[in-house]
Amino acid sequence: MADPAECTIKVMCRFRPLNNSEVERGDQYIPKFQGEESVVIAAKPYVFDRVFASNTTQEQVYNACAQKIVKDVLEGYNGTIFAYGQTSSGKTHTMEGNLHDPDGMGIIPRIVQDIFNYIYSMDENLEFHIKVSYFEIYLDKIRDLLDVSKTNLAVHEDKNRVPYVKGCTERFVCSPDEVMDTIDEGKSNRHVAVTNMNEHSSRSHSIFLINVKQENTQTEQKLSGKLFLVDLAGSEKVSKTGAEGAVLDEAKNINKSLSALGNVISALAESSGYVPYRDSKMTRILQDSLGGNCRTTIVICCSPSSYNESETKTTLMFGQRAKTIKNTVCVNVELTAEQWKKKYEREKEKNKTLRNTITWLENELNRWRNGETVPTDEQYDKEKASEALAVVELASGENMASTPNVPAGGRLTDVAKEKCEAELVKLYKQLDDKDDEINQQSQLAEKLKQQMLEQEELLASSRRDHEGMQVELSRLQQENDASKEEVKEVLQALEELAVNYDQKSQEVEDKSRDYDALSEELSQKASVLASLDTELQKLKEMTNHQRKRVTEMMSSLLKDLAEIGVTVGSNDIKPEGSGVIDEEFTVARLFISKLKSEVKTLVKRKKELESSQSESTKKNDENDKELAACQLRISQHEAKIKSLTEYLQNVEQKKRQLEENVDSLNEELVKISAQEKVHAMEKENEIQTANEVKEAVEKQIHSHREAHQKQISSLRDELDIKEKLITELQDLNQKIMLEQERLRVEHEKLKATDQEKSRKLHDLTVMQDRREQARQDLKGLEETVAKELQTLHNLRKLFVQDLATRVKKSAEMDSDDTGGSAAQKQKISFLENNLEQLTKVHKQLVRDNADLRCELPKLEKRLRATAERVKALETALKEAKENAARDRKRYQTEVDRIKEAVRAKNMARRGHSAQIAKPIRPGQPPIASPTHPGVTRPGGGIFQNNQSAMGIRGGGVKQDKNSS
Repeated sequence: MADPAECTIKVMCRFRPLNNSEVERGDQYIPKFQGEESVVIAAKPYVFDRVFASNTTQEQVYNACAQKIVKDVLEGYNGTIFAYGQTSSGKTHTMEGNLHDPDGMGIIPRIVQDIFNYIYSMDENLEFHIKVSYFEIYLDKIRDLLDVSKTNLAVHEDKNRVPYVKGCTERFVCSPDEVMDTIDEGKSNRHVAVTNMNEHSSRSHSIFLINVKQENTQTEQKLSGKLFLVDLAGSEKVSKTGAEGAVLDEAKNINKSLSALGNVISALAESSGYVPYRDSKMTRILQDSLGGNCRTTIVICCSPSSYNESETKTTLMFGQRAKTIKNTVCVNVELTAEQWKKKYEREKEKNKTLRNTITWLENELNRWRNGETVPTDEQYDKEKASEALAVVELASGENMASTPNVPAGGRLTDVAKEKCEAELVKLYKQLDDKDDEINQQSQLAEKLKQQMLEQEELLASSRRDHEGMQVELSRLQQENDASKEEVKEVLQALEELAVNYDQKSQEVEDKSRDYDALSEELSQKASVLASLDTELQKLKEMTNHQRKRVTEMMSSLLKDLAEIGVTVGSNDIKPEGSGVIDEEFTVARLFISKLKSEVKTLVKRKKELESSQSESTKKNDENDKELAACQLRISQHEAKIKSLTEYLQNVEQKKRQLEENVDSLNEELVKISAQEKVHAMEKENEIQTANEVKEAVEKQIHSHREAHQKQISSLRDELDIKEKLITELQDLNQKIMLEQERLRVEHEKLKATDQEKSRKLHDLTVMQDRREQARQDLKGLEETVAKELQTLHNLRKLFVQDLATRVKKSAEMDSDDTGGSAAQKQKISFLENNLEQLTKVHKQLVRDNADLRCELPKLEKRLRATAERVKALETALKEAKENAARDRKRYQTEVDRIKEAVRAKNMARRGHSAQIAKPIRPGQPPIASPTHPGVTRPGGGIFQNNQSAMGIRGGGVKQDKNSS
């Protein structure tokens, strides 16, 4: 970590325009702006870091609020941006906006674009790992928006006591498109509702977390930064929103969590000793953002309407309190080994200086305690102490130079002086040579001493290794013995399994022979049954033929008898013909008795055949049951054989592993024995013999190694074959999965079609009900018209009667007044004309009613035809939309491909850029880009390293330094 620094939370204020309901209600626009940092509400000014008027664009808000935080996060700092305000004040519009509109998108999508733009322009030696999480706090429960099955996650603390959401889904991303797809997926799972204040009111606090880790591949320096993007749900008054039921419960929880946030802000603003972070899960997650290691920006969103004046003032006061909070921020850096070493050296030097200072001060303190007076020049002075220390260190490193002895006598002559000088030069030269020799000898002694120490350490380590080898050897011998016992047991088990296998095979052969015999017997029985069936059919035909003959004979006999009766009744037969008649009756009786006997034999034969058929049917059923039992036994034996085969394979594999272990143990045993012999011979100074033994042992080890290598190569070949088989099975499994997916899609389509047909059936049912209702209404109308016509008919009768009476009266009065009679006749003619017209109208109504009844089936038929036409048009419209969607998708894919090619070309032109690594977790398939399933660089391709990382470089794919 770098040295921490304090910074205050930045608070931005944004006012939205008046919405349609406020304009229709005639609300006033109450804020008055004074510069870019102040706003006046009800004659009271409120000052913030920046105040945005209603006409501020999304880009201006982003540049002021979030652009600096993106750079800070990429430099290793933590950042947080969240929007606060009442419901329908524009928080979601500020944070998200229209996610896919370049002008209308909010802070979150712009941050996503900006992060990758910065990364693409950074140093090529940097490698980035970016992962995102998306969750919401709904009813004070943390719910994962990327995995809706995780509904109540817990908040924990890591080793640095930083809160985090345990178990939350983390997705590694390498492009803005993947981040936006993640946001779209999570946004579709958020809780929203309709209130009187907003049509799409957020009913939960959503948190989008971006975690950026970077590593310099040259210096191996690592930085990390987290960015929390929070869209809070709005505080609301139930009287204004009209919340009821579940929406009311949501409002209670929202206001509760926002109150907890306000309490935390108040406690931090007042520098309270206790800050209630744990009162709410939201404040618990944002603990580091409020008063911790984070650069935080709060956007307070306000309504400009006079209708919401009290809520606006509350929001502005919240922002003023939050502006006084100070965070302690520092860079999240992981030092390399070299940096740790330098830091250790600096701390060591600092510690040494402090120790010297402490020693100096202790000496001065002891002098003072002993009653001495320390002069000012001897008192502790930091500069003087450092200079003195440098002088002492310099003095300790110097050698004192020796001076030559001068003779005690008088002055020397010139010759003696020259001799002394020559002798002195010679002595100095000898002294220098001796010094050089002493230096060489001392260096040699130091080297020998060092070598002796190294030999002693090597001897001690050899002894320790020897003891460890002895222990390991004993352990290996024990394991070898145990392995031998286990191999014996395995061999014995294999022998038993082989005997069992032979027995089972013999049983299977016996059963198969029994099965063949039963099959042959069954075929014979079937042929016998077929012959019996054919014989039965023939007998049935004969019986039918006999019945027909008997019927014909009986009918002819009855006819003859009837003729005989008629003849007898008519008394036309003479007495002398009675003998002939008796003879004919006798013949008839004989013939009938013969027929009876034949019929009885036929019935008896038929019963016998039916009984034989039932017996053959029973035998056939029994044979079928026995055949099914045999087939079941065969399948069971086949399953047993399969399981035994698998067990034999496992045992063989285990035996092979044990043999490999035995070989490795034997090789280690040979090595250890060779090392023991070498050590023993070295102790006895028989180095030559030890070398020969070592060479022999090495040859033996080499031969063992070659045999082992051959065995390993054969095993590797078998492993390659198995891997190929596994690959083929995986391909087959993949095909099956694709077929299953296709069937599932077809099932979904059929289900949708079924639902559409159900809906249309419901519509047709409703239409039929309406038609029945119209028919009932028409029937009621007909009854009403009939009643009116009957009333009209009655009135007509009354009118005729009244007219007749009046005519009579007029006839009586005709003699008195001729003029009055003429007027009455005129009235009568007028009334008769009216009556005729009414009669015509009545007849026309009756005809119209009959025509309407005739037209009703035609109209119904036309309505059905229209409905079918509408259905056909809807089907055609659906197909046209699907075709248009496919064309649009194909066009979009082509456009993305062209964009990607252009981007790669631009990247190649502008040189190198930073890398974005996307790790692939164990058990997960590699996820390609959504627009490019396989993006390759020239000469590269798609690579996967041993650390399960995939490097994305400049919009393309880059091979990682550790990739295989």
